[in-house]
Amino acid sequence: MCVLKEKIESIMDRGRDASLLLLRLILAYGFFGPAMSKWDDIGAVAKWFGEDLGMPFPLLNAYMAASTEALGVVLLILGLGVRFISLPLMAVMVVAIATVHLANGFSSGDNGFEIPLYYLLMLFVLATHGGGRWGLDGILARK
Repeated sequence: MCVLKEKIESIMDRGRDASLLLLRLILAYGFFGPAMSKWDDIGAVAKWFGEDLGMPFPLLNAYMAASTEALGVVLLILGLGVRFISLPLMAVMVVAIATVHLANGFSSGDNGFEIPLYYLLMLFVLATHGGGRWGLDGILARK
């Protein structure tokens, strides 16, 4: 029984870097659309942040959110600074949940906090484990 457990764990351990790569790529894909839509009309985003969501410094916050998401896309794809970029992206998700999604309940079908929560949890995994060997962080660590 113990030998079987060790063999299964050994097989699963070999998938660690692949799973971290896939996690990075799916998050990058998920942040790409929102980042680009913010940059397409940053003024409208700032207006929404200020008038509808009541955020202070709406233009600054719009630029910060758009920049964080866009930088996150690039760094997650490259696997560079994964732990570093995960933290501000987590902050973006917390703000999104608190200001937009929480009042709608859990279900993503109702614009609830389900998807941002999943992103938050995936980012937490990257913040605590890093991006794996299959990225620039991993390559630089091996040199």
